[in-house]
Order: sequence, then structure tokens, then C-alpha cells
Amino acid sequence: MAEMRSLLAACLVFAAARAGASSDESAAQAAAASFDGSVAQGNVPDAPPASGVAAPATPPGQPLPKSDVELRNDVEHRGFLYFWQQADPVTGQVPDRAAADGSMPASPPVSSVAATGFGLSMLCAGAAHGWVTRDQARARAKETLSFLLNTAPQEHGFFYHFIDARTGARAYNSEVSTIDTALLLGGVLTARQCFADDPEIRALATAIYDRVDFPWMLKGTPPLLSMGWTPEKGFIPARWGGYSEHMILDLLAVGSPTHPIPASEWNDWARESVHYGTYTYISGDTPLFIHQYSQAYVDFRGLKDGHGIDYFQNSVTATLAQRQFFADMSKDVPTYSANVWGGTASDTQNGYKAWGGPPRSAADDGTVAPCAPGGSIMFTPEQSLDALSEMKKRWGGKIYGRYGFVDAFNPADGWADKDVIGIDQGITALSAENQRDGKIWGWFMQNPEIGRAMNEVGFKKETP
Repeated sequence: MAEMRSLLAACLVFAAARAGASSDESAAQAAAASFDGSVAQGNVPDAPPASGVAAPATPPGQPLPKSDVELRNDVEHRGFLYFWQQADPVTGQVPDRAAADGSMPASPPVSSVAATGFGLSMLCAGAAHGWVTRDQARARAKETLSFLLNTAPQEHGFFYHFIDARTGARAYNSEVSTIDTALLLGGVLTARQCFADDPEIRALATAIYDRVDFPWMLKGTPPLLSMGWTPEKGFIPARWGGYSEHMILDLLAVGSPTHPIPASEWNDWARESVHYGTYTYISGDTPLFIHQYSQAYVDFRGLKDGHGIDYFQNSVTATLAQRQFFADMSKDVPTYSANVWGGTASDTQNGYKAWGGPPRSAADDGTVAPCAPGGSIMFTPEQSLDALSEMKKRWGGKIYGRYGFVDAFNPADGWADKDVIGIDQGITALSAENQRDGKIWGWFMQNPEIGRAMNEVGFKKETP
């Protein structure tokens, strides 16, 4: 738990700067067929399975009511528009944030490399749905990948968290970030498979991934990946020592064909149980994003690792627990309910904060972040879309605009954010796409490095 609190502290180092900055079915089947379900050797401790799911979620691919389908698709399309319209037209880099009304900045904004990764993924989804042509998406992907490989500053292959969207220069004195690089690589490798018929895209994407020197970030005893590095102070002391959004980072590192880390590192981080009411699941801290980001790309459905954990079901349970937690908090915050909920890292009236629950966070001030239920559409489509539908119905255009939901709002006092944030629009859009037909999962899981890593760390198919 201490490691995760260090994570939140590291995330918030740049919060003030951030706040001030004005898959198809056949692909999914092919990925499943290529995964052999073998088990890595070694003794690993068991963890209690996720439990207490009182209301089963609608599984991906199951029919949803027409109104839910329409909202899911609209949310995804509006999210796509953010990445298509706000990305730098020369470099393809995606702004960390933008005005919710769609107005364009007067000068090139600061880009989040994680948001650029989500943007690469949404190029693929946009082309698949006909929102842009495949040639348009291909051209944008090439521009983006070429800039990342040849211009954006990097250290041992890892990228800075924030960069100037036009020049690539480091912004906000930000860190070279392991998790933001990993989320960027998620989009890079998704594009590699989506445009597998394009040798230039494949070569660019492969070179970006192969350049990352993952062992350089291994620190401490046992060796765990550091959260980052700065030229002024060297490695950030906090390491990825507990359950969090870093699972995709671990798998990319283990599966690297050029600079892999030992598969045993997967077993060295803590998996602590959280109990809330009838719900039991593993977690690290309260924001819901820690259960979402890795699974925007990694399809854990039907798989367990050597610890006996089904990470997909764990995220279902964590989402339902937060929903119940907000409903229970309505005694103190009457504007919360089972359909008005959402705690994660988001804007608030008092700045950008990482918050959530259970348990209740000191940062909780009545704010609601729609990207919390939005990012869990792939886990709990019925409950998540019920929440988004209720919010849209009650507050309408005040919180729902050109790019979908604003980053956050406070129904208790009427405050509504004027911005959207790239990673929050991204996790909502990718989650919607995965629930729709699994396209992002399908493309990403076709990368052989990921299947190899999952085999090496001990994933196997669940038996009935």
C-alpha cells in the first residue's frame, strides 16, 4: 500500500502544471488461438479470488438495450473526434487537455504521450467504423510514429510524460515516465497490427518498442521497475511495488525481444485484498483508473495467473464496489447515487486530484468524474452506461459536448469543468470499443510479444 501511495504522490507532482495547461472478432479469435495457456514454473502465493459480485455485469459481446448501444457508440465517436481534431496536424501528438467546446488553442499545446497512445488506437477504431478513411488514419499514424521515433526526446527508449506537441521538447520539467511510455506503446503496437499490411508502420512501431531498455529501470531488492527518471535527480524512488495500472508495463518488459526483464518480476509486487460490503478484490489505492488502463489493451478475460487471479473479473468487482460505495455515501453527499458516481484521477474545483473509493478519500468534495464509469464500460456495461445515461439526462449540455463528457463536475454546487483530458477521453473511448466488439483487444493481443510474456509470467486459461 505504501508503494501505491508513492505512486499517487508521483502522479500529483505534475498535477498543478497539468491543471494550468490551458478490435474485430476474427482478430480476437486469432489472438486467443495463439495463446497456449502454458504455466510458468515456480512457487507463487495464492490470493483470494474476487468475490461479492451481487449484480453480474453484461459480458462483452452480449446484447445491450438499444438506448445503451446508442450512448456507447456516441461516447466512443465523440472521444474519437477529440483525438482526430485536437492532435497536432504535423506531428500527430495529442494534447493533454483541450476545451470541452472544441475550440482550438492559439498555440501548440502540451501533449501527453499516454494520450497519444490512446490516439493511435482510436485511429484504428475510427477507420474501422468509417469515421475517417483507412488512408487518412494510416497517414496520421505514420506521422505520429515517425515523430516519436525520430524527434521526440527519449532516454533509453522511455519518453517524457509531457512534451510540446509541435517540437517534442520536454514540458513542465516532467519525468521520463515508465507507465506513460507503456500506455503509448499500447497504441504503437495496436497500430502495428491494425496496419499490418503497411511495412513502414510496422517498421516504425517495431523500432520504437525495440529501443526501450526496460532493465535500465529495474531498481531495488527485489528488482522492480521504477516509476521514472529525471535528468536533474535521476531515478524516482517510488517503484511499481503493488497492484496498479502498471500490468501492461510489466508484460511489455517481459515480452521485449531486445531488452527483456525476468518474468519473475511479475510475482514480486504486492497484491493486497480490499473488502467492502460483500465485495472482495485486490487493489492498491482508491482511483478507479488503476483497474482500467492496462485492460484497455490487455485482454485478461478467461485467464488466471499463478496467483489464481482473474484480473478482468477483479476489475468488474472493483467497479461494482465503487458504485455501491458512492450509493452508500449518499447519506452524506445526497447528490451521489447508484447512477451518479465516479472517482478516479480527475479535475476538481480545487485542482487535479487522484481520488476515488472505497475507502473515502480526503480529496472527495462531491465531484463526479464520468470517465470512471466510462472507463469501466468494458467491465460493467449495464451499470456504467446507466450512470452515463443518468448524468447526460440530468445535466445535458452542461457536461456533455463535442468530445463527450467534461472531465468532471460537481452536482452539489453546479460546478462543471470547462476542459476534457486526453487520457480520460481515451480510456472511455477504448473501453467502449472493447465492449462493442473487442477491436482494441484484438489488435493488441495479436502482437506475439504479449502472448509470449503472458505465458512466461504464468497465465493459463481458466477451466470451467
